[in-house]
Parts: sequence; C-alpha cells; structure tokens
Amino acid sequence: MSVSSANLLTNVDALAAHPEWRAFDCRHDLQNTEYGRQAYARGHIPGALFLHLDDDLSGLKDGRNGRHPLPDVESFARRMTACGVDATTQVVAYDNEGGIFASRLWWLLRWLGHDKVAVLDGGLAAWKRSKRALEETEPTVAPREFTLRPQNMTVDSGQVLADLQSDRMVVLDARSPERFRGENETLDPVGGHIPGALNRFYFDNLDDDGCFFKPVAELRAEFTELLAGRPALRVVQQCGSGVTACHNLLAMELAGLSGSKLYPGSWSEWCADPSRPVARGG
Repeated sequence: MSVSSANLLTNVDALAAHPEWRAFDCRHDLQNTEYGRQAYARGHIPGALFLHLDDDLSGLKDGRNGRHPLPDVESFARRMTACGVDATTQVVAYDNEGGIFASRLWWLLRWLGHDKVAVLDGGLAAWKRSKRALEETEPTVAPREFTLRPQNMTVDSGQVLADLQSDRMVVLDARSPERFRGENETLDPVGGHIPGALNRFYFDNLDDDGCFFKPVAELRAEFTELLAGRPALRVVQQCGSGVTACHNLLAMELAGLSGSKLYPGSWSEWCADPSRPVARGG
C-alpha cells in the first residue's frame, strides 16, 4: 500500500522516491525518554526531522489528565509550521518500535485536519533492511503555514463513563493482556481496565517479526471477529496513555473499519480518579 492509494501506510521505496515529502523520526522509549533524541543524532532517514513524544506530541500533565495528554493545538500548529508542513505537504512518520509512536503523529495530524500523512510500514528497520543510507545531520527546512482544521475524533472520560452500561460504545484496550488483566502494572499506579473493555494488544497488528503490519484481509478478519457485529463507529480506542491506541486505530482504518475515536487520557487518566470503576482479570 502506498501513500497514493491511502494516507495510511507507505513503504521505503515510495519514501526514497519522494525526497520532497516531510519525514518525521518519532522513536521513543518510555523508560529512557532521551533515547529517541540520541538515536536520531546517531543516524536517521535522510531529510527527517525529530519529534519527541513528551515535548512535541503531548501536552502538559496535571496529574489527572494522563501520562500523555494531547498537545495544545496552537503550540502543535506552530511546531508543524516551523517544520515546514502546510496543507500541501505529504508527511511520513516512522519509528523503530513497530509504529506505535509514529501512529500517534499520524493520528494527531488527522485530528487537526491534515490528511496527507502516512506511517512508514516497517519503520527504520525496513529502511535498514533495504540497505539505504542514514544521515546524522539535522536538515534545515523553510517554515510553511500549518492550517488547523480540528476534527471530532475524541471522547473524554465523562463520555466513557456515561456509556459504560450502554451499547453506544465499545472500548478497545491496546495494552498487553497482562496489563489489561491488572497484572505486572509498571507504568500506572493502579492495575486493571475499564469495565466492559475488549483487549486488542497493538502488537497483534504486526507480523511475526513485529515489524510490518499484517495484510489488510487478516486485520479485517481479526477485528471483525473481536467486535462481533459492533460497528467501527461505536469503537473507542484506549491504552495506557493514548499512544498505542492510535496503532489499533490505524490498523482498523487499514482494515476498512473506519470511524473509531480515541480516548486520549486512557487508563492513566481513568485510574487517577478513584471514583471511576475498575475491572480486573480477563
């Protein structure tokens, strides 16, 4: 699948053939937050700029809005302007972690009305497998005016709580099965999941090597079975902090199951309020 057929995934051949596209390196490590910046300096796809999950792709935390709240839209727009992204710019996001951080940028841009964005399938690993060169210097780009066109693509904790007992919503949790069950929780102070949520570990969207997305037909079959007749428009994507949930959202879009929304605060916001219900186990 290429950018010309869908603003979802692209491949290394297409990216290499279009040096005018704006690539962003989104590598990150939740345990070592300087990893991405350091890795970028050691070598990145030529022409790529670096975006940091905490500094660029998230907003300010207040202890109640989750570990990676959405960025202030005006601040994000200024960052995109400085990075040379306007309405005509094709953006390609990549990482080296199966696309979980790249898909956050992909979703943010779509949320703010910029549809010309795709994730590099296979990320940096695919680029290296194709024996293509890396560079260490950060490119200089001319600013372009980024235009904000915010879209209705989120739900908040109040909406989730209000619809817990209804068929208007089904929550899809992208965390590992262990964290979903409330076991081995190392990132958030409370283990468990939102009552009624279904578990779809984001890693299950990838091939056996954890590199490339599975074929579209396989993704569609798996999500269709999991949702058991529930329409995609009723799906609320959730994870630990609104990052890996974007991976499931992208996978569903790839599968032709469009229209699900993101709960940005996700579990880290949900569990910060002890009055909200918590479920544990499978």
